[in-house]
Amino acid sequence: MTDLTANTEAEVVEIVRSAREWKSPLNIMGARTKRAFGRAAAEWGTVFDLSGLKGIVSYEPEELLLTVLPGTPVVEINALLDANHQRLGFEPADWGPLLGAPANKGTIGGAISVNANGPASVRFGRARDHLLGFRAVNGFAEAYKGGGKVVKNVTGFDLPKLMCGAMGTLGPLTELTFRVFPKHAEKTFVTASDDGAVLRKVAASPLEATALLHRDGKAYVRLEGALDEKTAMLRALGDFRETDALPGPTLPKTPFPPEPPARAVLTRAVKAAFDPLGLFNPGRMYEGV
Repeated sequence: MTDLTANTEAEVVEIVRSAREWKSPLNIMGARTKRAFGRAAAEWGTVFDLSGLKGIVSYEPEELLLTVLPGTPVVEINALLDANHQRLGFEPADWGPLLGAPANKGTIGGAISVNANGPASVRFGRARDHLLGFRAVNGFAEAYKGGGKVVKNVTGFDLPKLMCGAMGTLGPLTELTFRVFPKHAEKTFVTASDDGAVLRKVAASPLEATALLHRDGKAYVRLEGALDEKTAMLRALGDFRETDALPGPTLPKTPFPPEPPARAVLTRAVKAAFDPLGLFNPGRMYEGV
């Protein structure tokens, strides 16, 4: 079956309207770097390719605000922000090589949909803390928006948080707005550690590390800003030496653990509210979701 594509929100609406009329499921995808993550896409569904829905809608460095289309590659967003010494706080992890896909090809919509949080989330928070607003299309073929462009903009249900990690099961995203953060000069350090206890010391200190990782008997710490002072403080906590970079990302061990009965009922109720016909990525998280 021929893939469906959309380059505008209006085209997304029309495709969803047709899928609704035919009761034909849509396997929503972007760069397809995370296709192997989670449960398999429904074999009877039609691929709905949103990789063409890409670009920077607006960027206000002085306001720490960025609005993009979901098919925009993460590397392009990082390059734009780097030029202004800024960053996405959750530092989207590149899972592509871990899933048999090329590196540096993932989209921001995919990162949000799988909740691909990176090392800096230990300091700034996870994706759900930084997605301020979004636009999407629901199972009624209606374009709608959730959240906004200010941090404290929520009354009632916080829809942006709901979209993070939803695996596209609630519908195709068509626009995303993030708050961004300043980025400073950085250094990465490593020390031997059997149990990672030294990382707890660093976390409890005023160092405000932007990465804390324990891997293969080693503890890694990344520091930013005031590096001379912070390096001295870090070395007072352990036998740290400078290293080139952090180790690469790992995948969640259990992407979708079994849900308690009460939560399963709620999950299915939310799915039914956004996608009553079960059109969007059916079964990608749980059976029937």
